[in-house]
Amino acid sequence: MTSLDPDDLSSNTSGNRPFQEVMAARVSRRAVVVGGTAVAAGFLTATPAQAAPASAPKKRDLLGFDAVPAGSADAVVVPEGYSVDVLIPWGTPIRSNGPAWRKDASNTAAEQAQQIGFNHDGMAYFPLSHNRGLLAVNHEYTDAVMIYPDGDAVLTKEKVDKALAGHGVSVVQIAKVNGKWRLVDSHYNRRITGSTPVAFSGPVPADHPKLRANNPPMGTLNNCSSGPTPWGTYVTCEENWNQYFGTTSTTWTPTPEHARYGVSRNGGARWHEADPRFDVAANPHEVNRFGWGVEIDPRRPDAKPVKRTALGRFKHEGMTFTESRGRVVAYSGDDQTGDYIYKFVGSGSWRVQRLFGRSPLDHGTLYVAKFNDDGTGQWLPLVHGQGPLTKANGWADQADVLLRTRQAADAVGATPMDRPEWIAVHPKTHEVFVTLTNGNGGNAANPRTPNPYGHIIKWLEKGDTAFEWDIFLLAGDPQYDPSVELDETNIFGSPDGIGFDRDGRLWIQTDISNSAQNRPDRGYDRIGNNQLLAADPRTGEIRRFLVGPRGCEITGLTFTPDSRTLFVNVQHPGEATNFWGTPTPANPRAVSNWPDFDPNGRPRAATLVIRKHDGGVIGS
Repeated sequence: MTSLDPDDLSSNTSGNRPFQEVMAARVSRRAVVVGGTAVAAGFLTATPAQAAPASAPKKRDLLGFDAVPAGSADAVVVPEGYSVDVLIPWGTPIRSNGPAWRKDASNTAAEQAQQIGFNHDGMAYFPLSHNRGLLAVNHEYTDAVMIYPDGDAVLTKEKVDKALAGHGVSVVQIAKVNGKWRLVDSHYNRRITGSTPVAFSGPVPADHPKLRANNPPMGTLNNCSSGPTPWGTYVTCEENWNQYFGTTSTTWTPTPEHARYGVSRNGGARWHEADPRFDVAANPHEVNRFGWGVEIDPRRPDAKPVKRTALGRFKHEGMTFTESRGRVVAYSGDDQTGDYIYKFVGSGSWRVQRLFGRSPLDHGTLYVAKFNDDGTGQWLPLVHGQGPLTKANGWADQADVLLRTRQAADAVGATPMDRPEWIAVHPKTHEVFVTLTNGNGGNAANPRTPNPYGHIIKWLEKGDTAFEWDIFLLAGDPQYDPSVELDETNIFGSPDGIGFDRDGRLWIQTDISNSAQNRPDRGYDRIGNNQLLAADPRTGEIRRFLVGPRGCEITGLTFTPDSRTLFVNVQHPGEATNFWGTPTPANPRAVSNWPDFDPNGRPRAATLVIRKHDGGVIGS
């Protein structure tokens, strides 16, 4: 077990000024708010001094539930007045006549391809009627201790195939029957895995020389967060895809591009030992087929997923869509210490693009963010021929810029961030919020050095290329960090997932590393297991809404259109933790046995269905 999350290690050697320094300068220029949850008062931050005058009409409170306590039980805890049901755990057959899940993990690769995948992450709900819809769920990665009866000490092609089948996306129809949501048979139900045929579009087509591999284009891997588009499709994002590639070649050496993306000889998953597709020396261009945003039409089960290359190639944590003057806007964070925040702005009306049979995601400009000390920022275009991205500087064309997006962002002077994660846009004010889950610090000017707890920043767009930003809050436990303005009802760390409901509640999910979870020596003992919180951005009030089981991450967040059902994912329950222990093939239940609590079973990722007993709006 490691004491550090690999994402906390930066591969950015650009020398660009890191956000840690920018944030330190910003905090030093502003007074710290006393008595609120925000760190610095700013153009977006509501503080007691900025509250509405007494003569103004009183607005109703957004948060109408009592906070649940932090905890470390192997259970899901929600406020009084709410119910929780478990939906589509890993291994559930996507059709009633499909192969049943075997609790000893002995299902074959072919069977796994017909079952709900492993480690649920980002998801979206697409309504078909008032009580029926499609749920698209990402499956980020697999755990060899859990998915194989005997682990991966001996790795075979069948085991790699099963892991590939556990990755990707599940699209299933669900319906509310007798007051309960459940999976139903449908021609929409399908699995998209690491072996599914895919297409490429945009400036880097499938026949581009850097995409020509020894096998047809196929698969999507390490699917982290995602986002629904304004036209009703689903974009799933490929995050830590580098870990699947390696080589046994003794002569292969990584290029600067490999190093910038974390591609190494060993490869964390070791798939190259059993499948030459993932041998970066024998099949060098397969690696370039990953790191994209992948568009899936949930209502067209026969359509290929399409990798939209205009969105750039990096470790996409997620994709959040909004509109500006009829154009599509897509935000995405690159989840690694020292990497960047990106924005894609479409060319012209997305509706017109669709009318003429063109993808709005193939035509537009990709930008990367630069943050300034004074609370202003710029979106720097990643466009071939502009600034340093010229042929004279070694950039062949726009396809080259997109294949090497991280290096292009280095070149234009983007601001390195502390692991930018999910991004959310307020449905009414259009403020943009981003979680920065944590960082490894190392800068004396940074008041949070190191930054084990993370924080949330926000900005307001000022046209396509400028914005104003501020800090929304610093996460953490004030017992260990007095700069934190949280209490027992809302202390949390490592914010990750984030999203708004239709009323403007900001929902915050946490992903405390299992190397730190529950540990007093890491400042996480009082915070306990990972959790879901709700915030009122207008007042700064935050309350803890849910606590998950041991070893898990709380992730994925989507509502029915009426906001009366909330779907949330529990990922990797029972994974190895430094505090609770290490599961083995002989004892996969060492940390957790959620949700089945079968004495002969194993923990399973699953989707939670949360509703109010009175049928009301979640959080109200």
